[in-house]
Amino acid sequence: MSIYNYKQRNIIVLAILIILGCFILYSLRTIAGSLLSTIVLYTIFRPVFLHMIGPWNMKRWLAAIIIIVLSLVIIVLPFLALSLMVISKITEFNQDPMRIKVIMQKIDDFAGSELNQPDLLDKGLGKLNTLAAELFPSILGGAASVFLGLLVMYFLLYFMFVTYEEFEGGLLKYAPFNEQNAIRFATELKTTTYSNVLGQGCIAIVQGALVSLTFFAFGVRDPIFWGVISTFLSFLPVVGAPVVFVPAALIELANGNSTAGWGILLVGFIIITNIDNVLRLLIAKRVADTHPIITVVGVIIGIPVFGIIGLVFGPLLLSYFILTIRIYETSKLASERLERIKSVEDE
Repeated sequence: MSIYNYKQRNIIVLAILIILGCFILYSLRTIAGSLLSTIVLYTIFRPVFLHMIGPWNMKRWLAAIIIIVLSLVIIVLPFLALSLMVISKITEFNQDPMRIKVIMQKIDDFAGSELNQPDLLDKGLGKLNTLAAELFPSILGGAASVFLGLLVMYFLLYFMFVTYEEFEGGLLKYAPFNEQNAIRFATELKTTTYSNVLGQGCIAIVQGALVSLTFFAFGVRDPIFWGVISTFLSFLPVVGAPVVFVPAALIELANGNSTAGWGILLVGFIIITNIDNVLRLLIAKRVADTHPIITVVGVIIGIPVFGIIGLVFGPLLLSYFILTIRIYETSKLASERLERIKSVEDE
């Protein structure tokens, strides 16, 4: 058989692989969040798993199950608890619509007379409704898709841990980089994941706790609930926590509680928002810090696709994309350098 026929067959096989690959990717779009969650959890808990099967001499299947339970308690349950809290709060508001109307009227009057913004509440509520609809699609979609996503995620995670040597060997074998760049990519992938998930998570938890303490100190109702909401919104740099404490302060001012209103604003803008910058400096010394622009753009990309977990996965995906571009540029420069050296030697 001629070389031409071999090349023709290879082109046909490559075309078939591309078509099948696109079809598979399109079919997997509904569990994209589960696949990304699996990668994130594997990256975070891999050192723990290796320690459990190494120094602790634990069976792989047992270590994998313990990590699954641990991640379920630490990471997954808070998201589910937040959804339940939001549902409960919405139900509470629906049962007492008159109280909500009175509060809204007071805020409108205060914004019109003191801030010269008579339509401030209507504009804010419109944006808030849009954000809530994108953040909590599972409330409308039901628990079935959430359960399926968790099942797929932990099924994949279990076998990735139990066969981690084969899994990582396959990644190195089929990676579009040479071995050195593939290892570098894996190292930076780990650092990027730690920065986005653990670093941003630490900042969000601290800001959420400060919001709860501030609300409790000034007598705002449901401080724990609003602190939890602030924790998730704090993944948005600068604007996250103020989305919660600024309306709360306006409500207190509209009710005539000047001390509480101005106190919340002062604590919010002096301490809560600035603690973000302090923690970022500390995190940058331990792991790579994520630039706020990447975080904001990533959230804009992630929320419509992943819902509330898009607060984490959006910036993570964008960071992965930028990291891939950097590795590609490094590989390209190395290849061009080798070609120049080879051409000089041939001359």
